[in-house]
Amino acid sequence: MKMVTAIIKHFRFDDVRKALTDIGIVGMTAIEVKGFGRQKGHMEVYRGVEYEVRFLPKVKIEVAIPDEQLDKVLDVILKSAKTGDIGDGKIFIYDLQDVIRIRTGERGEEAI
Repeated sequence: MKMVTAIIKHFRFDDVRKALTDIGIVGMTAIEVKGFGRQKGHMEVYRGVEYEVRFLPKVKIEVAIPDEQLDKVLDVILKSAKTGDIGDGKIFIYDLQDVIRIRTGERGEEAI
């Protein structure tokens, strides 16, 4: 089992969510986060004063999946999140040791 974590631009979230749902992903977690990478922020003007925004708003999506869905999920996220501009985000892939559904006590892929 794998945990796929994608950090993407806010305005791409609905496209990514729909694309994942379309391939049969039935559960995900989305968290609003702030961060920076190569983009390193940008300048904004508020009430006539210019200031630097170093941490940019992003959305972090987490999806637990069986190993055999990994390539399909990665392909869908890459296609639906990509704008071609700097700051499109990153995808991280982790091995999952176990998953337990609290309500039923199911474990492993049955709990996903």
